[in-house]
Amino acid sequence: MTSPVRTRFAPSPTGFLHVGGIRTALFAFLVARQAGGAFVLRFEDTDKKREVAGSAEHLISSLKATGIEYDEGPDIGGPYAPYIQSQRLDHYKQWAEKLIEQGRAYADPYSPEQIQTFRDEATAAKRAFRYRDYRPENPPAWDGTKPLRFKSEPKSYTYHDEVMGDITTSPEVVDDFILMKSDGYPTYNFAHIVDDAEMEITHVIRGQEFISSMPNYLALYEALGLNRPIFAHMPHIMNEQGNKKLGKRDGAKDVLDYIRDGYLPETMMSFIATMGWNDGTEQEVFTKQELIDKFSLSRVQRSGARFDEKRLLWMNGHFIRELSLDSLYDRIEFFWPESAKKAPEAYKKQVLALAQDRLKTLKDLSSLTSYFFTEPTPDLTLITENKQLKKISKDEISHLLSEVKNALEMISNWTPDAIQENLNQLLEITGQKPGILFSLVRIVTTWAPFSPQLNDTLALLGKEKSVERIVRAKDLL
Repeated sequence: MTSPVRTRFAPSPTGFLHVGGIRTALFAFLVARQAGGAFVLRFEDTDKKREVAGSAEHLISSLKATGIEYDEGPDIGGPYAPYIQSQRLDHYKQWAEKLIEQGRAYADPYSPEQIQTFRDEATAAKRAFRYRDYRPENPPAWDGTKPLRFKSEPKSYTYHDEVMGDITTSPEVVDDFILMKSDGYPTYNFAHIVDDAEMEITHVIRGQEFISSMPNYLALYEALGLNRPIFAHMPHIMNEQGNKKLGKRDGAKDVLDYIRDGYLPETMMSFIATMGWNDGTEQEVFTKQELIDKFSLSRVQRSGARFDEKRLLWMNGHFIRELSLDSLYDRIEFFWPESAKKAPEAYKKQVLALAQDRLKTLKDLSSLTSYFFTEPTPDLTLITENKQLKKISKDEISHLLSEVKNALEMISNWTPDAIQENLNQLLEITGQKPGILFSLVRIVTTWAPFSPQLNDTLALLGKEKSVERIVRAKDLL
């Protein structure tokens, strides 16, 4: 292309942003960044009945939370402002009048009831309903109180889709669709084409559900004398089983909920980008810059991409481990257990250093570290339901705890290495397996399902507290 690349994300402020919407935004962002172009955010709010209060702000927060920066938009302005369709009504009216002057648009004189009658007739005759078959011969002048319809000239169209390939459409699917509604607002079908033209958008990247409307869009581009942008229609994101489009029950939840649940922006970006795209190598995890460098619409698969929650969790753990301790500490402020609020920063960093390798989400921090800051509540099911420990009697467990207490009390240099050496010697003395002895010690000193490396945990807890908890567990049992 000779003109600068300009892409856009144009959601309707009708609810939260889920992974499908974010993926569309991300791909448009990557195309623009790779080419050194501009990425535009635009709100398509012409359907006022469906608009949800606060949704626009929520959409902006969702993009920022996942690291997708736009260069122009409703809150930051730009050379083609305004970027909200309800503030651009004069623009649509001017283009509509142009079509009227060309004889390519007319006022729709029919009531909804009359149109329904036409539909019923078509159904009874077992044929598809097309409005153009009932086009009025002498429509009234358009005064804005009636819908304005496009006067189609049905023909076949061929276009190239960067994802779906070459597509040819049939004349039968071109119809007289509504351009302007009787409430003075344009339809999406009209407004987005006007906006894309005025904002010099070069790439239109959106979901595959718009493919069925492409014949009408192409007819309108032609009638308005506009050059077509580059098209790329994204396949659906499927549920984990891959047998239907991802829905709310399958995990299509608010993107901000993932952030609130402790998923990193880096994770969300890499995970969403690799649902249906790869760079042709075995690489599974990408940084933001790697995505900008390597992304290509031509490598987006045509079939639906499966949403894999386990892969998302694995990837989040990877990105958490990649962070420096200071960077992780800066991000995890709101995830500490309540009991850690007044703990010294140096101690909290020691705890975090131990927990980092075990964190799958930032939200795991509380359950994984609370026993470092307050006395844990014993949960005997951790012993009675443990595969190894449930096989031995309470007397045996009590005896083992006594042996552990005596051994730990003998350690003079309380370091992870000294503790590990002592525990290893205890294995020989008691004749027990690590799965029994180490699991027992870990459970009674933390009362948590999971914990960092045992010797590191005991070292940070301190000798006195570790021995106290072992004695308390022995008394409890």
